[in-house]
Amino acid sequence: MCILFIAVNQHPDYPLIVAANRDEFFERPTSVSAFWQDYPQLLAGKDLRAGGTWMGINQWGKLAALTNIRDPQRIDPDALSRGELVSHYLQQSPDSKDYLTRLNATGTNYNGFNLLFGDWNNLRVFNNHTLQSETLTSGVYGLSNASLNTPWPKTVQGMAQLTQYCQDPHTLESEQLFDLLKNQTKAEDDILPQTGVPIDWERKLSSIFIQSDEYGTRSSTLLLIDNQQHVTWQERTFNNEAECIAENSYHFDIK
Repeated sequence: MCILFIAVNQHPDYPLIVAANRDEFFERPTSVSAFWQDYPQLLAGKDLRAGGTWMGINQWGKLAALTNIRDPQRIDPDALSRGELVSHYLQQSPDSKDYLTRLNATGTNYNGFNLLFGDWNNLRVFNNHTLQSETLTSGVYGLSNASLNTPWPKTVQGMAQLTQYCQDPHTLESEQLFDLLKNQTKAEDDILPQTGVPIDWERKLSSIFIQSDEYGTRSSTLLLIDNQQHVTWQERTFNNEAECIAENSYHFDIK
């Protein structure tokens, strides 16, 4: 279902920081992030079942990332794959306003989602349940499986950690951001969100990093853009025992 923590103009050296987890069933075939052979300007992982992706950036500095909205009562098994929203945007690089118009017209063809998209320094989040969008001005944001900045315990916790980290004067260290994404602290039952899934699943899903045999955090990704518009992309892939089984990184300058 994924979770994103985003810092816009909060660190002196990095005007954009995105720290993200991808949560998915372990049986779903996936390729790790890379520049796509058929779209060599696009850097992203790939869902090998439906062909889309959950997060990516292209060499012109357009990025997109997806979180599902957790609402089991509104799931349509015949809906279009949400991953194509990210890949189509990054492949076509439309104007953000034009893509927003398209999302308003077609968003209900998909199960619930939030889409972060735009130029790296002018990002929006679109919610297809409300058909509303928000522009990300300077600040720290959390996007889980409800609306932007919905105060679920793990969202609040991650936003607070990222805020504190950006406020300390230091050279950015990726390891501390990966530690934020590896947090497995679960919420107490009395503050769990009530999203329509059984209580045992609410508990499992209440941590930033999710671990279970069949479903959990498959990868953690850091996307950093510095003052010179240099992109750093780092990814760690995990198995169902929360063991890191692959790491990769990419660096390039925005064209």
